[in-house]
Amino acid sequence: MLCVASGLARPWRAEHAQARLSAGTGHPGTMEPCDSPESTPRQNASSNLKDYFLASTPWQKRLESVRKQTSFVQTTPRRKVPECSQLQETIDPHKLAFLLHKQWTLYSLTPLYKFSYTNLKEYSRLLSAFVAAEKQKGLAVEVGEDFNIKVIFSTLLGIKGTPRDSEAFLVQILSKSQLPSKNREDKVLWTGWFCCIFGDSFLETVSEDFTCLPLFLANGSESNTAIIGTWFQKTFDCYFSRLAINAFNLSWMAAMWTACKMDHYMATTEFLWSVPCSPQSLDISYAVHPEDAKALWDSVHKTPGEVTQEEVDLFMDCLCSHFHRHFKIHLSATRLVRVSTSVASAHTDGKIKILCHKYLIGVLAYLTELAVFQIE
Repeated sequence: MLCVASGLARPWRAEHAQARLSAGTGHPGTMEPCDSPESTPRQNASSNLKDYFLASTPWQKRLESVRKQTSFVQTTPRRKVPECSQLQETIDPHKLAFLLHKQWTLYSLTPLYKFSYTNLKEYSRLLSAFVAAEKQKGLAVEVGEDFNIKVIFSTLLGIKGTPRDSEAFLVQILSKSQLPSKNREDKVLWTGWFCCIFGDSFLETVSEDFTCLPLFLANGSESNTAIIGTWFQKTFDCYFSRLAINAFNLSWMAAMWTACKMDHYMATTEFLWSVPCSPQSLDISYAVHPEDAKALWDSVHKTPGEVTQEEVDLFMDCLCSHFHRHFKIHLSATRLVRVSTSVASAHTDGKIKILCHKYLIGVLAYLTELAVFQIE
């Protein structure tokens, strides 16, 4: 894997700025320090990202040319910069913390037929029996029997974009502890949650007999996910489908999440590109200091409160041009497979990790949009 750390965009640290290119087999996302005095840079990158793109350079002329030559009609996709939802303030802090910093696998889900929030306890009982039966591989299991495994349904109040959105809910498979009741603490084996954020347009297309929760996120073994999915499909006549994230949508995520205002940055902004090679693929990991990424975004951002397709393209083109300037590698010939910011990280295979509670609803809103698009 090739690992690259970008030059810094703060003038008072320009003398320490450097870009590094190294070959290795480290974990994709492991970045070498960009300003270590003990390391010898392969190539000097003292010019910073923001100044480079704002100065009178060949690339700046290229950006102006793009703006002049490309016509963007009113149907150009544009989305709001993610904001903190007032409804989110009602979320149980313990449940909110439980949802963050975990890797979730994404699925789209068709509407649930005859689902009722008043029957969650009954669903817990029925699904517990179903899971136990599946684990017993065909042995007879009666509903209500005391198993070592139990399933719990619970609502996630506040995980919605508008009051019209269906209430989100959580499903957990727990392993019962064999300790005395006073010291008992059940172990979480698997977790999944269902939600719909700003799904008004989707809600208008279905009858009242259906509950729309198009986005499903799972954490745990695929075998447990398959068991839960089978029960839901049989019980509510719905259908699950893995939700992949293509490079186009990863670029949107990178731009929208970079545009978010942060009280403090918790993680480096990273991009992972995959290069098709033989006999095995090559990965290029590109790390940018989050303040540099925000400065670059501010230099191309022209529509307050919104993100447009033109801005996303310019943002990504600037990053790729900066990379090519130092390493003579055209990232446009590769495939973007992962983005990681202080807000969240996402992988093309449909994996997401939400890091910032402030923008939880904003992240879920875009994922809901992708899920609905896949269903329709």
